[in-house]
Amino acid sequence: MPNIATALKEEILRLARREIRKQTNALKKTSAQYRKDIAEMKRRVSDLQRKLTPLEKQVLKSTSSQVAEGDADPVRFTAKGLRSQRTRLGVSAANYGKLIGVTGQTIYSWEQETSRPRKSQLARIASLRHIGKREAQTCLEQLAGRNRKRPK
Repeated sequence: MPNIATALKEEILRLARREIRKQTNALKKTSAQYRKDIAEMKRRVSDLQRKLTPLEKQVLKSTSSQVAEGDADPVRFTAKGLRSQRTRLGVSAANYGKLIGVTGQTIYSWEQETSRPRKSQLARIASLRHIGKREAQTCLEQLAGRNRKRPK
């Protein structure tokens, strides 16, 4: 006659294995589905990359021609020139920054040559080269008027 303790132990082990198998089967199914989804996404990515390569080449060709056209009138920047322009206009670094659309600290760092302006900012600096003191003061007053009218 078998020992009741061993029979009970074997039955518990059998039931535990059965439950574990049920749980792992669900995980296996979802894991397989995820692998299929990942493989499909990888195929899509490779297809899109294949389609993207000619488009990138086309864009690079068109932008290189635009850059060549844009280089016809380059804007030079020197810290000394910026400083002399600001003193010619008789404005502080903060006010000069307002005219360009940056902070006074940025103007200071440009003048100290710790940083350089971006291309869009260079264009704005170049446009300020042709204005005088009165025009600069008028622009600053207009900017101050706009800031006051904005509701907070």
